[in-house]
Amino acid sequence: MRENDQTMERSGLILGIESSCDETAAAVVRAGGEALSNIVASQMNLHANYGGVVPELASREHLRNVVPVVRAAMEQAGVAFEDLDAIAVTEGPGLAGALLVGITYAKALSFGLSKPLIGVNHLEGHIHAVLMEARQRSEMAMELPLLALVVSGGHTHLYLANLSKEGAWRYRNVGRTVDDAAGEAYDKVAKLLGLGYPGGPWIDALAARGNPRAVPFRFGRIRSRGHREDSSFASPSGKKEFANPSEQQNFDFSFSGIKTAVLRYVETHGMRERVEERRKVLADHPEWGPRSVQAAALCDSQTLDLIASFQYAVVGNLLRQTFAAAEVFGARGIVVSGGVAANSELRRRFQSEADQRVLPIAFPSLALSTDNAAMIAAAAWPKFVAGKFAPDTLGATPQLRLG
Repeated sequence: MRENDQTMERSGLILGIESSCDETAAAVVRAGGEALSNIVASQMNLHANYGGVVPELASREHLRNVVPVVRAAMEQAGVAFEDLDAIAVTEGPGLAGALLVGITYAKALSFGLSKPLIGVNHLEGHIHAVLMEARQRSEMAMELPLLALVVSGGHTHLYLANLSKEGAWRYRNVGRTVDDAAGEAYDKVAKLLGLGYPGGPWIDALAARGNPRAVPFRFGRIRSRGHREDSSFASPSGKKEFANPSEQQNFDFSFSGIKTAVLRYVETHGMRERVEERRKVLADHPEWGPRSVQAAALCDSQTLDLIASFQYAVVGNLLRQTFAAAEVFGARGIVVSGGVAANSELRRRFQSEADQRVLPIAFPSLALSTDNAAMIAAAAWPKFVAGKFAPDTLGATPQLRLG
C-alpha cells in the first residue's frame, strides 16, 4: 500500500509541542487545517520583572508546564494518545535550554507511543498558522508563490514560499534583519521610555494618542548582501522564475538605528526624569495594562508623539520592504505572521496597501500571532504526508534557518 493510501486511513491528528522561548504550548490539529485544541502557558508575568526573557528561568518553567499543558491539550481535543498519528515539536530556532525541554518530552512520547516524531522550524510554523486559519475559514487558497513576512521579538524575515514538484513547501529567504528584530526594537524602546514588558502592546495602545509625524525618523540604506539561488523556485520547464535582487533592490531590515534615535531624542529633550517617574509608578501598579486610563495619563504629549512617530516609522519600513519584495519577486499573495502581526497599525496599513494593489493578504488571529503549538502541528502535516520524520538523534538547533 502506498504511503498516501495509508495516510487517508489515518486520523490526521498531530500533537504539536512548542517551547522555543517563554511560552509552553501544546495543541492537537487535524490534517493541518483544524485545530481541536490550543493550550498556552505564558511566562510573561515572570519575565516582566526583568524586562526581558531570562533563558534559565524560561527552561525551568517549561519543565514545570510541559506535562500539564500537553495533558490539557489532549483533554480539550477529546482524543487519546493512541488516536494520534504523530508528535511534532519545535527544533529551532530559539533558546537552547527551552527547546530541549520540548524536544526531550516529545521524543519520550514518540518512543513510548511508537508514533513518528516530526521536527518543525519555528518560523515555518508562524507561516502555517495563517495558512491553517485560512483553511478553517474555507477560504480559497492563495495563489503561489507567496511572500511571507515573519515579524516578532526575535525575527524579522521575508520568505518567498512555493511548492516543489513533489508537493513539499520550500522557502527562500529574500530579506532579514541585520541587527535587532522589529519586536525587539519595540521592547527596547518601551523599556527606554519606562513602559511595561512586552513593549509591543504598550507602544500599540499609546501610539493612537500621539502625532505619528511629530518626529521624522529615517531609515538608512542597508548594504546589499548575497542571496542564495534556490533551484526549488524553478518553473516546470527548469527555467528560473525569479532573479536575485540587484544591488539597488535590497530587502533587509535594520532597527538598531531607530532605537538609538529614540534614546538620543529622550536625552536631548530632557525627558529622562519623566521616564524614571513613569517607571516607578508602573512598577507599583502592575495591574495597570497598556490600555488603562491610568497608564496613558502617565505619558505627556511629547512622549505620546515620540511613541506614535516610532511606530509609524517602523511599520512604514516593514511595509515598504515587504511590498517592494512582493513586486520584484512576482508574489501573488502576502502572509504576515509573528507576534508583531498583532499590531493594529501594521494590520491597517498593510491591508490598505494590499487593497490598493489588489494583492491578497492574510494575517493570523490574535491568538495565533504569538508563539503557539497549533502552528507547529499544522506545519508538520505536509511533512507527515511526505514521510519526513525526525531521527532519534533530533536535538535543539538554536540558530536553525528556514530555506
